[in-house]
Amino acid sequence: MTRIPPSHRPPPAPRAPARHPPARRIMALWFPRLGTDRLCRRGRGTGPLVDGRSGELAGDPAGDWDGTGPFATVVELGQARHLSAVTAAAEAVGLRRGMALADARAICPDLATRPAAPRAETAFLAALARWAGRYSPFVACDGGEDGTGGLMLDITGVAHLFGGEPGLAAQAGEELTALGVAARLGLADTPGAAWALARFGGMAPTAARSGDAIDQEAYATRARAAKRGRPGAAIRPAEPTAGTPMPGKAAGGAVRSARPHSAAPGETLAALAPLPVAALRLSEETVAGLARLGLRQITDLVGLPRGAVARRFGVEALRRLDQALGAEPEPIAPMRPRPGFALRLSLPEPIGLASDIEAGIARLLPPLCARLETAGMGARRVRLELRRVDAEMQVIEAGLARPSRAPDRIAPLLALKIDGIDAGFGIDMLRLSVPAAEPLALTQHKGGLAADAEARARLGAGGDSFSELMGRLGARVGLDALQRLHPADSHIPEKTASTVAAAFVGPAPHWPAPPAPRPMVLFAPEAVRVTGGRPPETLRWRRRRLTLVWAEGPERIAPEWWLDDPAWRSGLRDYWRIETADGTRLWLFEARGGDTAGGWFVHGIFA
Repeated sequence: MTRIPPSHRPPPAPRAPARHPPARRIMALWFPRLGTDRLCRRGRGTGPLVDGRSGELAGDPAGDWDGTGPFATVVELGQARHLSAVTAAAEAVGLRRGMALADARAICPDLATRPAAPRAETAFLAALARWAGRYSPFVACDGGEDGTGGLMLDITGVAHLFGGEPGLAAQAGEELTALGVAARLGLADTPGAAWALARFGGMAPTAARSGDAIDQEAYATRARAAKRGRPGAAIRPAEPTAGTPMPGKAAGGAVRSARPHSAAPGETLAALAPLPVAALRLSEETVAGLARLGLRQITDLVGLPRGAVARRFGVEALRRLDQALGAEPEPIAPMRPRPGFALRLSLPEPIGLASDIEAGIARLLPPLCARLETAGMGARRVRLELRRVDAEMQVIEAGLARPSRAPDRIAPLLALKIDGIDAGFGIDMLRLSVPAAEPLALTQHKGGLAADAEARARLGAGGDSFSELMGRLGARVGLDALQRLHPADSHIPEKTASTVAAAFVGPAPHWPAPPAPRPMVLFAPEAVRVTGGRPPETLRWRRRRLTLVWAEGPERIAPEWWLDDPAWRSGLRDYWRIETADGTRLWLFEARGGDTAGGWFVHGIFA
């Protein structure tokens, strides 16, 4: 066996370097003035943030506010009104979020206010989440119903596309500034740490004059606290406002090119240690309890025995701490994209005839309905947008009484409104969309006998023919103008039925039969004078003297004792169906007396 000398041996094949998954990086965006920014965007000279699918504005103007003075949104909490969100100008004069409106008026009499709109603010935050999709495919919403809101972005592996994390943060800040939205940014390895840095990073602690702050304790206690490196002021448990100055930016302004508060990879604990315990997303009661023990910073909580903390404050405090430090995983649930159903038809030559528009609708509807069927949805409102050659848009909408994806049912509703379109010098583009859709179950095909029986039952109950009639009438007068009676859960005669929108509530399967016939015309009880026993022999009603020839009853109806109805404070009622000598049939009752005196009354007229 010949041995090869070491000098002639081929070099060993290089080993591929071990690949480790990139460290997880999270960017948190906090919008401390979400409520006011939504209303002040036009006042700041920025264009509206438009929802590309529905074409609706995500913000509306703030009334008569001129865009320069103090402005705030107001929310009702209990019996008082408080500020939900304030602008930078309002913060400059001393106003803060959560302040009572009466106190704010005393500080700033010229304060302009408008009621907060939690649902609109949530929709505005959802629009910002769709905007943030350009930076990360994983975007989650955080809050948005208290005048503030935030976003959580998983930027793992995408920061290099924007020149690193500083470049990504700078670009996001510049775009938010252009949109007129104030924001604070936080970067960390975990969602909890990024949330804490975005809201509490770089903010000066606020003294809490509650009697248990360190600066209010004995001198020796303060001296020992200073040696331990603890601050001389307590941190209030509530979220800080955006008005506290940050390095590199003006108070309350939107993030532009200032460096965000960032925790380097693997240095989460060092970045969170000086922050208040409220940055761990704890409840106000837990933060107040920790403050009473002198635990005001996260570094004070880290070194404590976990068992003692769990017994005193519950496991939630430890879970939030572990999530912030990365010991417990916290996934980000991205916002599911809203399905959009829209098709566009560009025309080589302008059109202007109604028949040409109908032909375009007939070409767009089948593929649009096919998309709805694939998604298991049905259209409740259909919008047709027509762009004229002079760039002006003509829009018509049609609502359906029931969700549908049948082209032959939608096309006639749109055709009824074509006459109201002003084609001008011609139309060169048609766009058909479904702004409102609802789930629609698939139809199971049945045999001949079963299908015939189901069709007879459907036609007998109004079924599809009734829905088509409602859709056609709604296209003319509007679906909201069509109403129907629906049985109500009450034995009071005037409350046995309620008026509801016919297009949004289906017909009742059956009407509960009353214990006795009810009059055709029902009106407010009218007092009458009677003579005789029970039932009376004669009565005087509406300047007429009537003699009874027939009576049936009584039918006793008791008031709803759990409700304070002024009309039923007279107690129990005994109803009689009577007929007078001249043929008048009345519904007469005797009030037995309750909180008020009783008597005889006429409540209705039979046919």
